[in-house]
Amino acid sequence: MESKNIFAQLIAKSLGLNLEAVGNTLTLLDEGCTIPFISRYRKERTGGLDEVQIAAISAENERLKEIQKRKETVVKTITELGKLTPELEQRIADCWDATELEDIYLPYKPRRRTRAQVAREQGLEPLAQILMLQRERDPERAAERFVKGEVADVAAALKGAQDIIAEEVSEDERSRQQVRGAYRRTAIISSKVVKAKADTDEAQKYRDYFDWHEPLRRCSSHRLLAMRRGETEGVLRLSIDPIDDQECTDRLKRHYVYGNTPCGRLVAEAVDDGYKRLLKPSIENEFAALSKERADDEAIRVFAENLRQLLLGAPLGQKRVMGIDPGFRTGCKVVCLDEQGNLLHHEAIFPHPPVNKRMQATVHLQQMVGDYAIEAIAIGNGTASRETREFVEDALQTDHISHFSSVISHLPQIFVVSEDGASVYSASKVARDEFPDEDVTVRGAVSIGRRLMDPLAELVKIDPKSIGVGQYQHDVDQAKLKHQLDQTVESCVNQVGVNLNTASSHLLQYVSGLGPVLAKNIVDYRRDNGPFGSRSQLKKVPRLGPAAFQQCAGFLRIPGAANPLDNSAVHPERYALVEQMAKDQGCTVADLMANKDSRTRININKYISQEVGLPTLTDIMAELEKPGRDPRQQLEEFSFDSRVQTVDDLVEGMVLPGIVTNITNFGAFVDIGVHQDGLVHISQMANRRIAHPSDVVKLHQHVEVKVIEVDRRRNRISLSMRV
Repeated sequence: MESKNIFAQLIAKSLGLNLEAVGNTLTLLDEGCTIPFISRYRKERTGGLDEVQIAAISAENERLKEIQKRKETVVKTITELGKLTPELEQRIADCWDATELEDIYLPYKPRRRTRAQVAREQGLEPLAQILMLQRERDPERAAERFVKGEVADVAAALKGAQDIIAEEVSEDERSRQQVRGAYRRTAIISSKVVKAKADTDEAQKYRDYFDWHEPLRRCSSHRLLAMRRGETEGVLRLSIDPIDDQECTDRLKRHYVYGNTPCGRLVAEAVDDGYKRLLKPSIENEFAALSKERADDEAIRVFAENLRQLLLGAPLGQKRVMGIDPGFRTGCKVVCLDEQGNLLHHEAIFPHPPVNKRMQATVHLQQMVGDYAIEAIAIGNGTASRETREFVEDALQTDHISHFSSVISHLPQIFVVSEDGASVYSASKVARDEFPDEDVTVRGAVSIGRRLMDPLAELVKIDPKSIGVGQYQHDVDQAKLKHQLDQTVESCVNQVGVNLNTASSHLLQYVSGLGPVLAKNIVDYRRDNGPFGSRSQLKKVPRLGPAAFQQCAGFLRIPGAANPLDNSAVHPERYALVEQMAKDQGCTVADLMANKDSRTRININKYISQEVGLPTLTDIMAELEKPGRDPRQQLEEFSFDSRVQTVDDLVEGMVLPGIVTNITNFGAFVDIGVHQDGLVHISQMANRRIAHPSDVVKLHQHVEVKVIEVDRRRNRISLSMRV
């Protein structure tokens, strides 16, 4: 309990949040509540903290727990050495900074056999102390009595003593903080090309960093990760150095050297050696790791935000969809899906070279549109996408399908859909379980069609790293990336809500309080007992106890349920409250939800209690107005410019329509229909200064861009939105 109170105080101070709200949030997290549940249904206890703030509290809590465990290890080790004093123990107890804790521990930390350790074993520590005091006029004479055993002569004795001094200087807290300060203020990160690789094609993507240097504190996440990748691939050599090594050693000598005496000069040499051989490499590694961690955090943040926008992309809804995975030689894989995304039919057509059965493909496409009452067509944006869209548009011309007028009430809408990750899904266990008798090409086309219907429900089946919206996602801390992306998926799923009777087990496992086991149990129960008629029926699902029910119920929807609240975000624990509101208005709950006048007559202050406050009541009223509302936007159709098909068609100055496919810190990538995305640098995004590209664009937004440069060797297209 005491550590929890300490954690609450530290977190509240660090994040600038109310102490009571932080303490209550930690209690809820310890009780097993999820972040979406706490944010949505426990606003009174958290003071209305949002998901971002609660996630930050959770992350800080985990960090402090790790430091607490490390402190226990440090205390145990120092105790076993017999060197733990009450003062040292108190310093460790009061320390909540990981770097400071490691500085305290460093002199006691078990290590490999260093030069200083060898010198200590030779009995030279007293000589090192004599030199440090700098009172001897003749250090060589003082060293003579240490010449014995493995110490061959006076020079060896003095050298061993200097090794001990060098190590002590490098492990001293003040020394380390001083050098850290210099790095913090003046560190320069430098990048040089490995000469043997300079002219190779694989090195050209790093050409900007062949001779690069900038202050480390100004180095952006994407530049640092790019340089680190270049270093990993053997193209670049990186270093991080303070702007002036001499200034660092001069500052250190002020602490250790008391004058220009023989002993003082030996100590000065030891300080120089300790800085160059031990202290500088240690701090450089520390800042390399720290800068990498910060770059990782920023890249993960960008990736998570892009993923959020992708998952919350506009859904077409429950309509009959044709999914097409386009191709040239292997043909276009076509699937027809019903309103629930079930596979009705599939076949391959060959409208493009080299097979060129365009007329036959046209007839087959028209036949499928009519036979399966297709309302929309989703075309993957990969190879042959432009050509396939043009073929479909031509095949669906009114004069071509007049003989199908009896079965086609209106022409289906045509959409181009990102197929990033579709091949990963098609080869996955999830896809094999869904379609054990179909090959990967059919599964991929189904995924494309379903993405149009509901991006969220389909994309949760794919590893987020394969969806193509990240920034150096394979270079960052993979455990941290997975945690953040899983948290993002969970947030999106619960923000939208899930249809309990149609959701796949893969989608259900991200619902608050559920997981793979309970999600499978829900699907199995649904298969054996038919659709759920009420949320309360969830309690009959094996292993789904009261705690899980409390966490998940509010995020699950049952369209057409007997109780209309079962298709809303109102939690079952508040059904009685809504029923009392309806009773007070002399109507049913359904009437209350349908009649605006009845709702406007409600004085919500009348229903405030010890457990229910204004935040919850306000949420309930908003939900009664629009129960089960989908927060996602409406889908829009889009077409590329017919003048351009490949990069060779691009001319500087062209103004073209495009779709934002990825957002980074340095700009946004835009698909303009030439099979290679162009980059709109942040400086080209607006006629004003902007802090981040996301201030101007969103993922999959339709934009108008101007071609400003085409670099064919590096396959780069530079675009501008300042048209």
